[in-house]
Amino acid sequence: MSDPELRAAIPFGFTVKKMRDPIGWMRDEYNRLVEENLDWKIRELQGPSTPRAKIDGKEVIMLCSNNYLNLSNHPKLIKAALEAIKTHGVGSGSVRAIAGTMDLHLELERRLAKFKGAEASLTYSAGFTTNEGLIPTLVDKDDAIVSDELNHGSIIDGVRLTKATRFVYKHGDVADLERVLDDAEKEKPEKMLVITDGVFSMDGDIAPLDGIVKAAKPHGAMIYVDDAHGEAVLGKGGRGIVSHFNLTHKDVHFEMGTFSKAFGVMGGHVSGSRDMVNYALNKSRSWLLSASHPPATAAACIAAIDVLETEEEHVKTLWDNREYFVKGLQQMGFDTGFSQTPIIPAMCGESSKAVALSDGLFKEGILALPIVFPMVARDKARIRNMMNSGLTKDQLDTALAAYEKVGKQVGII
Repeated sequence: MSDPELRAAIPFGFTVKKMRDPIGWMRDEYNRLVEENLDWKIRELQGPSTPRAKIDGKEVIMLCSNNYLNLSNHPKLIKAALEAIKTHGVGSGSVRAIAGTMDLHLELERRLAKFKGAEASLTYSAGFTTNEGLIPTLVDKDDAIVSDELNHGSIIDGVRLTKATRFVYKHGDVADLERVLDDAEKEKPEKMLVITDGVFSMDGDIAPLDGIVKAAKPHGAMIYVDDAHGEAVLGKGGRGIVSHFNLTHKDVHFEMGTFSKAFGVMGGHVSGSRDMVNYALNKSRSWLLSASHPPATAAACIAAIDVLETEEEHVKTLWDNREYFVKGLQQMGFDTGFSQTPIIPAMCGESSKAVALSDGLFKEGILALPIVFPMVARDKARIRNMMNSGLTKDQLDTALAAYEKVGKQVGII
């Protein structure tokens, strides 16, 4: 039927509604991101994540991996993973609560709790699922959450899944936290939860956890720290931020972390009291409804703890590399922001400059990716450098020389 015939067949007074395009909006949004230079351009890693790696067919020095201690390539971890496949297969076959808890999972949790100086630990499929699944179980509609304004997206999503009243304090500002806690008390909450990152992943600064504990204690608040980027980096032998500030799990009730960064493997976890773990494994859906780690993953995580307990040189070398690289960037005129850790931003301001700097570095054989809006504010775009204990001084010098060359070309220094 032609258009005129179709219109003639429609009764008077009726209108034809335009057919809805169910997914066209995705294309429009993606095109907008491309036009504004805000889209992620995925690069292909062709081999292991090593200090010198092959990306898109090009040999490069890796400055954007979370593999801080280079443990993903450690022979002890590789051996443990291969042996676990031989003895336990490649998968657990179930969720933890039904038939997926293997002896390897329980051994990992025992070893992690001992390493952390906690009564007990519980492992999750990922760091994100730890926050997304645990936070909503801790508070309800009559409770309050007090959160740092720059907390990680996984914390934000976990908080959004709660019915609690939400309060936000200025980043890393203990005095403002005290003010917000007093404001929260006016709502007469039954429970209060103060939550913060340990190391903030965009700036590399450390939360003032000792001050947070001091401010929250008079309110009887629970304290939850996401130490994903402090694991195996901060504290005695890499034991994390609670150790770094000489605190205990009576001070910090939930020390959340991940095996996916400095441990070099995969997964999330939380450490604290036995009561906390018993509660979480009965209430947290992301634990109850997610398949458990493959045996190779659990075994490799155990081996990572072995390495941290017996080979402390990895953490020391990481910090030596951090100090060397940040000093080099600063001496040539780069602003490294508020970095206190092996996360070292090279501030660029405009997103376009960050992208241009990253592209130029890649041409020089350096992989260092731009961080742009909406991950950071529009005028706070940067290259986020992640140090690795496996990087040699020669490799760091090569990277610094590339930064100086391209930084001048782009007009940042």
